Amino acid sequence: MMNSERAAVEIDDLRVRRGRTTVLDGLTLTIPRGQVVGLLGPSGCGKTTLMRAIVGVQKVAGGTVEVLGEPAGSASLRHRVGYVTQAASVYDDLTVRQNLSYFRRVLGSGADDVERAIVATDLQDNASQLVSTLSGGQRSRVSLAAALLGSPDLLVLDEPTVGLDPLLRVELWSLFHRLAEGGTSLLISSHVMDEAARCDRLLLMRDGAMLADETPEGLLAQTGEADAEGAFLALIRRHHPRHALDTGDEPRDESGATDGDAR
Repeated sequence: MMNSERAAVEIDDLRVRRGRTTVLDGLTLTIPRGQVVGLLGPSGCGKTTLMRAIVGVQKVAGGTVEVLGEPAGSASLRHRVGYVTQAASVYDDLTVRQNLSYFRRVLGSGADDVERAIVATDLQDNASQLVSTLSGGQRSRVSLAAALLGSPDLLVLDEPTVGLDPLLRVELWSLFHRLAEGGTSLLISSHVMDEAARCDRLLLMRDGAMLADETPEGLLAQTGEADAEGAFLALIRRHHPRHALDTGDEPRDESGATDGDAR
C-alpha cells in the first residue's frame, strides 16, 4: 500500500454485503493525492457503494478504508471531504445563492466562498433562481458548487456530468484538473467511457471487483485497444472468457441510462 502521506484513500480487503448479496468482496486499492481518478464501469457494478464507503456512510462487513490518513467517516474529515451524490442534495425552496450561503455557514467558510463556487460551476445566470425551477443538469451543478465550498482536500463525485451539455462537461473537466493542480484529490465515477481519457488514473470495475487500476495510456498499452471501451471489453474477455458480452453489462455510451449501482 502507498504511504498515507502520499495517498488520498487507502482501501484494504473491503467487503460490503447487502443481505445475502456480496456487493464488494475483498477490494484493495489506493487513490493517490492530487490526481483526477476515474471510477468507471457499467450500472450495478458497485461504484456508488465504493464511494459511500470512502465518505464513511456505508456499512461494511470487513476491511479498512482510510481517507487522508484517517478512518473513513471520522469527524475530522467532515470539512476535508466533499461528496456529490447522483441525486442533487439541495433545497428546492431556496435559490442557488441561498443554498450555497446556508451550506457555507454550516461549514464556516469565508464569505467570498459562495461567489467562487458559483463562478466555478457557471451558475452566475441562475444564482437568483429557485432550485425547483432549474433543469436536472443545473441542479447537479448546484450540488457540485456546494461540494466546492471550503476547498475540500478530497472530492468524491458520483456521476457529476450526467445530463450536462457537452460544452459544460468539457468546462467541468477543466475545473477538475485545475483543482487537482492545486492539490485537491478527485474520485469521479462515470459510465461514459469517453470520459476515461480525461482522467489521470482509471479504476475499472465490474461485478464489485477491480479489473484495472492504470493510467489511460497504460490501460490501452496493456490491452492493445484503441479506446477505453475496447479496453474494458478486452478485460472482461480476459477475466471472464465464457461470459457473453450481450448480457447488458457493457459500458454505456453517453446516451445510456443513469447509473443504477447497488446502494
